[in-house]
Amino acid sequence: MARILFELAVELNEKTGAHIAFINLSGGVGIPYRPDQQEVDILAVGEGVRKAYEEVLVPAGMGDVAIFTELGRYMLGPNGCLVTKAIHEKHTYKEYIGVDACAANLMRPAMYGAYHHITVMGKEDQPCDHKYDVTGGLCENNDKFAIDRMLPKIDMGDLLVLHDTGAHGFSMGYNYNGKLRSAEILLKEDGTAQLIRRAETPKDYFATFDFTGLFDRY
Repeated sequence: MARILFELAVELNEKTGAHIAFINLSGGVGIPYRPDQQEVDILAVGEGVRKAYEEVLVPAGMGDVAIFTELGRYMLGPNGCLVTKAIHEKHTYKEYIGVDACAANLMRPAMYGAYHHITVMGKEDQPCDHKYDVTGGLCENNDKFAIDRMLPKIDMGDLLVLHDTGAHGFSMGYNYNGKLRSAEILLKEDGTAQLIRRAETPKDYFATFDFTGLFDRY
């Protein structure tokens, strides 16, 4: 991708004479959402970009071009989790587990079926011999964190940890259907935890709503 953008920048410079000040490589560096996936070798990526820069831009006299990038997912994704509690179960033609979080807390699975690994706390060593759909509480049939996911037996009150949500959770959260944003807790290196964002309350939800004068004509 970097080489393609560098070649385009050279072409634009040659055809228009415009001075290209910077090139934004955007993001695009993935993270291992599944346990069997390997982490991207970011140093190898950087070396590849450097090589393309020196082979394409420098010979064209464009060695002063700055390089920007947006690696939010790569940096933050693995460093956040969504912790939710199992509060409902349904046994029909499928096994459903309802949790107290929903797509308003993590929208990627509902939006485009993204995979987020799930750990059932305290049952890490138990066999994953139960197949569940893990669902949220919105009135939308795509409000699911997992479909046909093999997990240990889940009991009401169990805590489920959805991994790799650091770049996609609170930052993409919303209040659809009156859902309030959850708290954020920082886990420190020494093992202690600190509340860095309290949970929203109904007062927060209505703080920007002003209906004064709305019914004056009645």
